[in-house]
Formats: sequence, C-alpha cells, structure tokens
Amino acid sequence: MDQDQRYMDQALRLAARAVGRTRPNPVVGCVIVADNRVVGRGFHPKAGEPHAEVFALRDAGQKAKGATAYVTLEPCSHTGRTPPCAQGLIKAGVSRVVVAMTDPNPKVSGAGLQMLQSAGIEVATGVREEEAKSLIKPFTTWVKHGRPMLTLKMAASLDGKTATRSGESQWITGPYARKYVQGMRDRHDVVLVGIGTVLADDPRLNCRIAGGRDPIRLVVDSNLQIPHSATIYESSDSAPLWIATLEKNSGQTVERLSQRGVKVIKCKETSDGRVDLVHMMQQLGELEITSVLSEAGGILSDGLLNAGVVDRLALFLAPKLIGGHEAPGLLKGLGVAELAKAQKISNLKVTTIGDDLLIRGDII
Repeated sequence: MDQDQRYMDQALRLAARAVGRTRPNPVVGCVIVADNRVVGRGFHPKAGEPHAEVFALRDAGQKAKGATAYVTLEPCSHTGRTPPCAQGLIKAGVSRVVVAMTDPNPKVSGAGLQMLQSAGIEVATGVREEEAKSLIKPFTTWVKHGRPMLTLKMAASLDGKTATRSGESQWITGPYARKYVQGMRDRHDVVLVGIGTVLADDPRLNCRIAGGRDPIRLVVDSNLQIPHSATIYESSDSAPLWIATLEKNSGQTVERLSQRGVKVIKCKETSDGRVDLVHMMQQLGELEITSVLSEAGGILSDGLLNAGVVDRLALFLAPKLIGGHEAPGLLKGLGVAELAKAQKISNLKVTTIGDDLLIRGDII
C-alpha cells in the first residue's frame, strides 16, 4: 500500500470517531508524520471545538516542523468559530500537506490549498478521495442542497413484506440487525418516523447502545394526532422531540406541545393534505441538521422517495418468507407505471448482519 494512502487511512479512522457529533461541520481527521512515524493525531469532535489540524499539531509539538500533515478535508482558510487551519499548518512549519479532498463548499473550495502553496508548502490532493467524500456526505449535501442527507432504512422479509397480514412486525430482523440500527441512530442527527409508526408501535427512537447518543426524534404528523401518552415524549433526557405538521395547524394543541418542550415545525401542504417533505427538509437544513435517518413506514418512505430527498438506502432483509397479498410491503402508493422511471440505486454493498442481509446504496 502506498505510504500516503496508509497514513490517510489513519486520518479517516480518526475522523470517523466523531460521525454524528459535529453538525453543521464535517468530520475531519489529521495525522502528522515525521521520519516515517506518526507524531501527532487529531480529529474535530464537535462544532465550536478546535479542528482536527489543531489537535494534531498540539500533539506533535515541535516535531511538526518539516513534517507531513495528512488531512481528510482541505484545511480551512477562513475564520469562523475557530481560526483558519491552513494558517496553523504554515505557522507550525510543516513541509508537506496531503489532502483527501477539497472543501465541497464552492465559496471556499481551493482557498486553503492556495494559502498553503503560497507559503511554499508542497500540497498533494485526492488520496483516498472517495472514502473521504462518503464520510462527509451529510455536510456536502447540506452545503450544496441546503438540506440534510437522508438515509432511508427499511426492513423486510426476503419477499419484501414488512409485517404479516395481521400486522405483526416485531421482530422481522434479528438482534444483531437491531443493534446495528441503534448504531445508525447514534451516527445521525435526527431519526424520522411518521405518525402511523407512532400510533402502531409507540416507539422510543432513542439509542440503546453503550456510549451512544440519542438523535433528535422527528415525527411527521400532518394533523397533530400524536397521543398525550406517547412514549416518545419521555424516551430521552438528552434529545428533543420535534413534530413536523401543516402550517395551518395552531391553537391549543400546538401550545400544549410547546409546553411539553416539543418543537413544532410548520410546513407547507401538498395537494393531498400532507406535509410537504421538501419544505420540511429545507427547514431542517436551516436548523443546521446535516443527517436524517428515516425509520418510517411504507407511506412516508414512498413519499420521501417521490419527493427526491432520499440520498442513501439501508435495506435489511430477513431470511423469512411471509407471503400473502394482504401482508404489507416496503412501499405504499401507486408506484411507477414504467420500469424506466423506477428509482435507481448505485454503489450497492451487501453485507451479513447476524442472520440478516444489509443492502446499502446511493439513490441516484
């Protein structure tokens, strides 16, 4: 393996430690290498805290002079919540900087690299670029589209059924798959469901793994049907509950929700009387949400796909055959009339989680 790739892999692993914790910033990792030895390591832990380069330079100390810095994202060139990292690398006296990818923000892209080169520092780019792009896709989606990246998580039997004809759905997948989903919640800013899921399953939607972080819980509830006794109100001490509803809804119900600490997001109405999901996602972007995990049922999942706001798919398939035309499937709605209009998925990856299959991919 090329030496630059090997050290960049270490930087990527450092960056991944903070996935789900840096919004609205991207995750970034950095290692400082001198005489073929890592002398400094760092990653950006959360917004407002120092960037990865700062921690790595602190760790390296005087050993950074003449060293090579490996950074998963172009060092920043502007002063935001923290000083510019490119200037910090220059001041430390590093002789070479290897960058996985340039900043996807068109307003600043390339400026950090230019600052380094103008100071006489050798710069190399594109090392493990695809891995870096995948890691910061939430940030890239937010910067480019003004909305968070959305991962559509679904689970079904091998014949595509999400429940039996009597409605029994717990549990289609096994314990390892369910634990994996807890980790997905830990790595996303928001977990999303529709009111139908709340009424049918009364979910908690918190993260139940050691050291995990509860995501914000968001319920799409066009007509404010959420019960007073829903478990989701009390299922987390650290993460708020948000409800997306129609702009026309007001009065005592909204006031009651606000008094319980619930944030009500008012959205435009579609022609069929539902929450406009594009408008909802835009508002989440304005609230600096960069990643959403949807655990919605067939109706809302279909709506998200039709709205064009789904970026990634995570489909769990259990080694079971349920059968029956009355058993519900993954997606509701009319569906497409022509195969050419079917939703396409790229970069497919299939892995085994316990006894279940996990199919992941990017929505084209």
